[in-house]
Order: sequence, then C-alpha cells, then structure tokens
Amino acid sequence: MNTMVITKYVGAICGSLLVFLLIVAASELIFDTHSEEVAFIIETPEAGGGEDDAPAEDVDVAALVAEADVDKGATVFKKCAACHKVDGTNGVGPHLDGVIGRDKGSVADAKYSGALQQVGGAWDPDALFHFLENPKGFAPGTSMSFAGLPKAEDRANVIAYLESLGN
Repeated sequence: MNTMVITKYVGAICGSLLVFLLIVAASELIFDTHSEEVAFIIETPEAGGGEDDAPAEDVDVAALVAEADVDKGATVFKKCAACHKVDGTNGVGPHLDGVIGRDKGSVADAKYSGALQQVGGAWDPDALFHFLENPKGFAPGTSMSFAGLPKAEDRANVIAYLESLGN
C-alpha cells in the first residue's frame, strides 16, 4: 500500500465521521429532547388520601340499590364467585347467601383473618357498599385479596343480587 491509498482511507473515515456529526446536529435542531415543558399530565389518585373518601359518604346507597339491576349484579358477582359461593357452602371465602343482616365474620367453618370481627356489626347494604369498594380499607388486615369494585353502580348491582338470594 502506498501513501496515497492510506490517505484516501483516512479521508473517507474522517469524512464519514463529519457527516455523522452533521446528522446528529441537524436532528437535535429538529427534535428537541431537552425541553423542560411537560407535554401532558396524567392524574393519579393519591394513596391514603382522606379527601377522596368524603364523596363516597354522600352516596345514597339505599336509592342506588333500589334502582340496581339484579341480572347485572349476577354478572358482576362472577368476579366474587372465584372465592365465594351462594349455595350455603364455603369456598375459599364464606358463603354469601343470606349475607344481608348476618353478623360480620360469623359463618361457621369459614377462615377469617379477624379483621371483620374487629369491625363488628351486621352486614347491611351500606356496609357492603363500602366494603366492596375497598375491602382492605374497610377492614384493615383482612386476608381478602380482592381489590374492590370501583364503580358504585356495580357495587349496588351486586348488593341487589345478594338481596335477591334471600336468607
């Protein structure tokens, strides 16, 4: 190899690097990725915020349950049917037939974590409504792993379905 060929190769490499640097500089002018401006904001609920619980208190549970659809409740109840039965036998969780009016944590042979006994009282539509929204928030320490039903209409439909089963 003579000196002229080596010079051509070095020139080609330096020229390629120069073209690459020009492309990078041009793309930085076109696409500004160092901007401090926020393109959009995603609002997320704050964890443990007491302010978000206040609107739930204003809901008229009796009116929602009175207007609820039992058939839609049976459909939504399929989420619950993975652990709960309505035929009088216990599954992973206690059976839910006759749950309205029954004391919390009182089904024989059901494995409770003790959290429902600490809450105490009987299951009424209002208590079920708030429990179905956030089981762990209603009874801290409960072993129920269900995240809850966020829609008030779904909770009312499930309660109407459970009421239709009778005692």
